[in-house]
Amino acid sequence: MAIPDFQMLMRPLLEFAKDGGNHTLAETRGHLASIFSLSQIELDELLPSGRQRRFDNRVAWAKVYLEQAGLLHSPKRGQFVITQEGREFLPRSPQKITIAVLDQFEKFRIFRDSSKSGKEIKQTASTEHESEETPEELLEQSFQRIQGELAASVLNQVKNGSPAFFENLVVELLLKMGYGRNRVDAGKAIGKSGDEGIDGIISEDRLGLEAIYIQAKRWAGTVGRPEIQKFVGALHGKRARKGVFITTGVFSSDARDYVSHIDPRVVLIDGVQLAEYMIELNLGVSVKAAYEVKRIDTDFFVEE
Repeated sequence: MAIPDFQMLMRPLLEFAKDGGNHTLAETRGHLASIFSLSQIELDELLPSGRQRRFDNRVAWAKVYLEQAGLLHSPKRGQFVITQEGREFLPRSPQKITIAVLDQFEKFRIFRDSSKSGKEIKQTASTEHESEETPEELLEQSFQRIQGELAASVLNQVKNGSPAFFENLVVELLLKMGYGRNRVDAGKAIGKSGDEGIDGIISEDRLGLEAIYIQAKRWAGTVGRPEIQKFVGALHGKRARKGVFITTGVFSSDARDYVSHIDPRVVLIDGVQLAEYMIELNLGVSVKAAYEVKRIDTDFFVEE
């Protein structure tokens, strides 16, 4: 089955704690995974950032919301226990404990509203009640959407630039990635070779011990296997072991399959990947705003 949303996890989590013992998130995740018959593939699914498992994130937020409602309590770091209020609420709780259900507890309402203005409360209340994602999931989804729109805009700008601009962009990108001994060396790399199928050569390291051969083409459509074969043929002629083919277009599946079975090693960078690299390396983009997601430092609040 699909990974249950964090609101679906709240009642079974509270039921797990009704024995009155101290429980950890690790054992709770194991118990809930068993209840919902989750496969290892589902358990290993990551959030878009790749930094946390989606199921782990949802279990953690289910616990946080129950704690903020006063139904659970954390007596020490990494552990939680059901409260008297939690014991009393469980027998009369609905089959699914949701944010709307928890709104009956004043502690929870204060928790949700403490960081919002009145206007924000009205605008987000219905969305929060209906959402299946945790706050972190919603934040990451918004971030990914913004990144996707930015990448599309970046790629469009690159496509509208001149050939000289594109050549300079490739130089700057490779420098940002750590290739080329210096700016002068990299500046000579693109568009200066004159060999069939090769646009330039750049050093893989500062000592120039290994050379990478480059093909950089502004391309509106799909780059197929024949174009890649021409490039590979040129690499064989140079006895080269490594090559990079950069385009503003896309590569056909046949082209990608071809480079996965050949020697020399050839890396294909299409328009989308080019834009993503530019964003990652702050090339042609600037930081508009930065947000830090912080977690509570439980050690700070431990009294010896």
